[in-house]
Amino acid sequence: MPWQEMSAVDARAAFIREFLEDVDTMTELCERYGISRQTGYTWVARYDTEGIGGLQDRSRRPQRSPRATSQAVIDALIAARRRRPTWGPKKLLSREWQLAARPACSTASAILKREGLVAKSRRRVRPGHPGAPPPAVAEPNAVWTLDFKGHFRVDGQWCYPLTVIDCCTRYVLGCHALPSTNTDLTRRVLQRVFQHYGLPERIRSDNGVPFATSWAVARLSPLAVWWIHLGIVPELITPGCPQQNGRHERFHRTLKAETAQPPAATWAAQQQRFVRYRQVFNQERPHEALGQRPPAEFYVPSPRPYPKTLPPLIYPGDCALRRVGPSGSVTWSGHAVFVSHVLTQEDVAFRPLADGVWAVFFGPLLLGHLDERRKPADHISPVAVKHPRRRQRRDSPSHTLVKGE
Repeated sequence: MPWQEMSAVDARAAFIREFLEDVDTMTELCERYGISRQTGYTWVARYDTEGIGGLQDRSRRPQRSPRATSQAVIDALIAARRRRPTWGPKKLLSREWQLAARPACSTASAILKREGLVAKSRRRVRPGHPGAPPPAVAEPNAVWTLDFKGHFRVDGQWCYPLTVIDCCTRYVLGCHALPSTNTDLTRRVLQRVFQHYGLPERIRSDNGVPFATSWAVARLSPLAVWWIHLGIVPELITPGCPQQNGRHERFHRTLKAETAQPPAATWAAQQQRFVRYRQVFNQERPHEALGQRPPAEFYVPSPRPYPKTLPPLIYPGDCALRRVGPSGSVTWSGHAVFVSHVLTQEDVAFRPLADGVWAVFFGPLLLGHLDERRKPADHISPVAVKHPRRRQRRDSPSHTLVKGE
């Protein structure tokens, strides 16, 4: 026979039953239950006035507090909020507050929320991350890495060196001094590199501007859209993990020591330093990872030339194509579903996976999954990928684009 447990409420009910039987005295009952006579009379009084419900535990919260905000202050705060519905607690408690008992800003915020005078803000869903890139690189032009070296002043103006390196052979494909990280300037430099060396299979970068955007689906940027049209797959390292692009970061350390300590006096002189160092690094400097041989002995240009016109994207025949409109949305099942303003006037493909579940692609890049079985929403929002030292978001809006496996 299992042990039978008795709660405090059950013990009080048993105490009342024995008291009503009038077999034992109050003193004997209290001794048997291990309570004082005062406690016994208290529970009997509660049973007489409230019945069996009076045997339940009551809140121990004080009925009044000397430090509680007075009702006059609460009424004045509510009245001020209704007069100024767009003002927050800080503005409501500014110099115009006439009462002497001025509550704290956090107290005023709690009062407004309790009274239902603060609209619950819509929780922003962070875009997903495509995940960490694979570390292995077997041949030239399989992966190029690029990044902006930390800026420094040249002739009174900030200089942002843009460097492009072949990941396999460590061959420096470009090193250009730019006045900013502007997308057009970056694209112009990369176009010259593509015309000279051909196209890589992938380009790896960090999550900074202009390589990625923190607000777009899959963190796509206009630069990444251009790469995908050229048949190049963009790779983003995990946020906060520069070691995933460690070869490039190590090159920046050497570049700074050789060309920017101190910087040149003019822009032309600084760019000439970059050109000379790139020549020495590629043709003369032995590299330990290459058996103390220079990168030029291993690198060969890509067999994929840079096209004169931007080729269109080609999708499999089982995909349903949708054109992203000026608002960044597509029409799906009669609903306007937001994708991204970055993909305006681009075609995205919906590939069926299961009944009501679609994989959404832009070129070869999987943006996520669209689940029609959920309640339709007005946007597509991928679930964030779990990264080191970061908590994974568990909110999953309906009609949502979910990051692929």
